[in-house]
Amino acid sequence: MKDIITHLNPVFDHRNRLGIMSVLSVNDWVDYNTLKELLNLTDGNLASHLKPLEAAEYVEYRKQFVGRRPQTTYAATEKGKAAFKEHLDALEHLLKMNTGK
Repeated sequence: MKDIITHLNPVFDHRNRLGIMSVLSVNDWVDYNTLKELLNLTDGNLASHLKPLEAAEYVEYRKQFVGRRPQTTYAATEKGKAAFKEHLDALEHLLKMNTGK
């Protein structure tokens, strides 16, 4: 069991980061406001949870102008998708474990 726990990634310990990665794993690029609305987060809360994902190189962002308005969009990197899959696989394995009790 201890070996399985080592596959749980501490970067994904918070539900908001799980939500962010879930959305980004199934979409190519998602703009900041859509992420905020989907996950029902404030600007500050979303930004604070994106930072560790960016630092781990699990998400990338691009800034562009749409018309005259700036827009920031996010995507999961290949590294991020792989780490998130490993994390989910470890959770699934934990859920399926039979402790024999």
